[in-house]
This record gives sequence, C-alpha cells and structure tokens, in this order.
Amino acid sequence: MREILARIVDADSWTEYKEGYGRTVLTGYARIDGWNVGVVANQRAVVRNKTSHDSQGEIQVGGVIYSDAADKAARFILNCNQKEIPIIFFQDVTGFMVGKRAEHGGIIKDGAKMVNAVANSTVPKLTVVVGNSYGAGNYAMCGRAYDPRLVLAWPTAKIAVMGGTQASKVLKQIKVRQLEKQGKELSEEDEQALLSEIQERYKEQTTPYYAAARLWVDVLIDPVNTRDWLSRGLDVVDQNPKLERFNPGVIQT
Repeated sequence: MREILARIVDADSWTEYKEGYGRTVLTGYARIDGWNVGVVANQRAVVRNKTSHDSQGEIQVGGVIYSDAADKAARFILNCNQKEIPIIFFQDVTGFMVGKRAEHGGIIKDGAKMVNAVANSTVPKLTVVVGNSYGAGNYAMCGRAYDPRLVLAWPTAKIAVMGGTQASKVLKQIKVRQLEKQGKELSEEDEQALLSEIQERYKEQTTPYYAAARLWVDVLIDPVNTRDWLSRGLDVVDQNPKLERFNPGVIQT
C-alpha cells in the first residue's frame, strides 16, 4: 500500500501517524495535488505486532483489521475531524479479526470505536476500493453506507459480505438443509455441482461491474488515473466548505 500511496500523494508530503502501531492499517497526513488530506489505508503485508509485555508479539494477517489498527484508525479519524481535514480511504480489507484471542484483546470495543468515528465523521470522505471490500470492513473503511462524497473502484475490486470461498460454502450448507427438510438427499456429485453453481454466481456478483451497475460505487477507473480523480473530487467538495458540527458521542478509551 505504501507503494500505491507513493504514486498518488504529492512527493515528500506523506507524514505517517503511529507508524509502528496497528500496522495492518496505514494512517497519515499527505497532500494530493496541493490539497491537504488524511489517509486511512489497509495494508496487505503480513506483520508481527510486538507489545511491551510480549517481545515476540502475534503475526497479523494483512488486510484484516485488528484491535490496535482499529484503535489507531479511530483516533486518526477523530483528529482529522478536529482539524477539518478531508479523509481518503483506500480499501483492501477482508474484515475484522475474529476468534478468542481477538475478543479478549478488545476487537469488539475497538472495532465499534472505529465504526463510530467513521459514522459520525463530518469532514468530506472519499473512498477508493483497490482490492477486497468484505463484510464489516467495508463499513469501517467508509463504504457506500457511510456516505462518502465519491466512491472509486479499480478493476481489481471485489465487494461482498464475505470472501467467495467462505460465502459459497455457507450458502451451499443452507441450500442442502432446505432440501433435506423437503425430504431430498443430495449425492456428493450433486453437492459439488451445487457448490460450483453458487461459486460462479457469487464470483459474478463480487465484481466491480456488478457493484457499479447498482451504484455501490460511482465510477470504475484505471488505477493510473487515481490521483487525477481524487484531485477532482477534492476540488468538488471544496465548493461546499460548510461542515456540520462534529459530535462523536462517547468513545471509551
């Protein structure tokens, strides 16, 4: 993601916020064609998160939002609202981390904090879907439901409730149970055929073309034109500089 940002933001304008903390999400201040912006971007690199009480830390999978990353992003979004700086989100997210360790680490609290910050943000928000945009990660990274002023998508974008493999298996199980209740039993070949049919349908429905046809994204763009589109979007939002009062409510630390 840093390589992508280096080709979009103005030269030498990138100032990262909490670089060594919550490294599956990048946050920082930059300029795009002279416009001052805050950037929240998913980082697909696999990293090891070292803590003060654990020198080894845990391996964190890229594209997943962990507790530390959600906490960092929430605080950065609050800062941008206090400074009245537009925020640009670069989505390549598979969702929030799940599991026993994640829940003990506070993923529900920190994830809610991030979603709260995005939902109550009053500064202009622009979103670029460069890769995956799955599940709650779509909301936390300012998907269509959270009213970004402009949603751009690369041809590599995939927008869905969850990844195709997991979703198709879940949908297959639901369909098999429905048939079993009707007294029908499927052979292994029938189940495999059903799975293949669901996977093909789901593959089609996760494409950016399917999303654009339903206005989930505003426009599909060539990645090399991302900077120009963002500059144009920032110029448009500057035509209405009036912002509502920022009221994030109560956010626990």
